[in-house]
Amino acid sequence: MKRIQYDSYGGPELMRVDEFELPTPASDEVAVRVRFAAINPIDWKLRNGLMKIVTGRKFPRAMGMDFSGIVTSIGPGVSRFRVGDAVFGLARFKESGALGQSVITKENFLARKPESISFEDAACLGTPGVTAWNGLIDKAKLQAGQHVFINGCAGAVGEASVQIARLFGAVVSGSCSSRDMERAKSLGVQTVYDYRATDLSSITPRFDVVYDTAATMTVSAGVAMLRRGGVFLDLNPDLGKFIRAVFDRRLKPVMGSPRADILEKLASAAKEGKFQIAIGETVDLEAAIQLITELEKGRKLGGKGIVAME
Repeated sequence: MKRIQYDSYGGPELMRVDEFELPTPASDEVAVRVRFAAINPIDWKLRNGLMKIVTGRKFPRAMGMDFSGIVTSIGPGVSRFRVGDAVFGLARFKESGALGQSVITKENFLARKPESISFEDAACLGTPGVTAWNGLIDKAKLQAGQHVFINGCAGAVGEASVQIARLFGAVVSGSCSSRDMERAKSLGVQTVYDYRATDLSSITPRFDVVYDTAATMTVSAGVAMLRRGGVFLDLNPDLGKFIRAVFDRRLKPVMGSPRADILEKLASAAKEGKFQIAIGETVDLEAAIQLITELEKGRKLGGKGIVAME
């Protein structure tokens, strides 16, 4: 079997497609033959070593978080899946491995793929949907009728956040580039601002939740946009922000944390046509390194980069 991996932390030149051997699933683990994998910024951030305090120094290391595919074997204690089930979900943060022909992950990081949803679309749902849910629902406790501002509302996490906020009955405003404004409106963003032409501090409405899915806002700017009792969701947390959040209840750092119940709700919403992440380009495994490199250097696709394994 083949996957994208690397032998030391660093830049895109370290990635290679190489042979590997998939181990037997351990307790509560599931092995999946990957049909499609989606590329996320976290993939190259991990390869660059930004989280090596968590990922460690054992090499070679695999890449990729989001995927869809078919269950090929299950470990002891697995009860939700059987061999042959069509699934989607996330690889484990520390091991990664979705950008390969097979991957092992935790049972709790998977959900069944609805029959009406393609493997391509299902592969895109995991990280954006879970990150949006962790922020809006787990952290901000979003309620119907509240007003949400999403910075970066046309990116993958932003797009997911718009749809989840709408699912819960919130009113959504947001910012994105001028070329993406019509797409943002089609998702249900009521008022869209061009981030290049608008100083966010000049926006006069105040919001119950501000979610910086683009990770470009300062905490002070985000907090200034809040109503009394509002919450600023920060997708670019560091130690200082975690410490500040202990004393400032308006600040909520967000770290993606997948759970089966979230993935199942995302699957249900996708089945009902209420949740989908746009696809920008699909390549095979051999061409994936080039696409990852281009995305890391700032190329915009207008949707997810997808890797087809078959």
